[in-house]
Amino acid sequence: MVLPTVAVLAGGLSHERDVSLRSGRRLSAALRSQGLTVEEWDTDAGLLTRLRTDRPDAAVIALHGGEGENGSVQTILEMLKIPYVGTSSQGCRRAWDKPTAKALVADAGFATPDWVALPNSTFRELGAQEVLDAIVDQLGLPLILKPDQGGSALGTQVVRDAAELPAAMVGCFAYGDTVLAERLIDGTEIAIAVIERDGGPQALPPVEIVPESGVYNYTARYTAGLTDFFSPARLSEDVAKAVGELAVAAHRLLGMRDISRTDAIVAPDGTVQFLEVNSSPGLTETSTVPMAMESAGTNLGEVFAELVTRAIARG
Repeated sequence: MVLPTVAVLAGGLSHERDVSLRSGRRLSAALRSQGLTVEEWDTDAGLLTRLRTDRPDAAVIALHGGEGENGSVQTILEMLKIPYVGTSSQGCRRAWDKPTAKALVADAGFATPDWVALPNSTFRELGAQEVLDAIVDQLGLPLILKPDQGGSALGTQVVRDAAELPAAMVGCFAYGDTVLAERLIDGTEIAIAVIERDGGPQALPPVEIVPESGVYNYTARYTAGLTDFFSPARLSEDVAKAVGELAVAAHRLLGMRDISRTDAIVAPDGTVQFLEVNSSPGLTETSTVPMAMESAGTNLGEVFAELVTRAIARG
């Protein structure tokens, strides 16, 4: 039996390049452990030519941010009719835009923290301080600011005092032209991986995230020892069930495929609050998806080898 050749696409030029390369290396090793022939491809200007001349049986996208999650690379693979693991280009676009994702999930009846999303131009044209005052009047404090697109918590700022808002906005705008200002929920942060199998999308055991600093920012995500993880999360049976139902519903609502990760907060009253969905979740040594797989009694190699088989059959 000839096993398929798989191209793992990683790297790229986004702010999350280093994390993507780490995910790609770990995923490649996991797929090789299942006997697959794996090639690691950096995603650069030569990608299109290489896909045409050295066509793989399937591609696996381990890109984070930018073209890897906004649907661009997926569109290229679709045009070339190369099977790939992961969400379609249209689904990626829905999940990539955080306000859109929050609106769709909220319209389906799930809780999500109140928010507003405003472009940089609004602050310039209407007066920065006046807009900031209106945001505080609308949402109150504390707030969490984040770029409306992107991942790895880059540009994310927690604001507990109105005097901190101007500097926090500047820091956030360094990573995007639109800021999502969201009411901060001081609760239990949870990540829930969803994988698709023959029976449909299934939520893996949720992972509880407890950063040492109290904020799960870029450093806390990718520096070993700065965050404690509990897998499975320390939740009651009812809350754990609600968390899983939210993740599967978000996966379906946003058109995710094969694998996704939903981030949520469990408020002190037990309400599960949706934050966002990631179409290409991290797979590094400190990422929550591999932890969830281990809690479910499987591993990265087994899951992705199965997803590669599904992608080839679908393609």
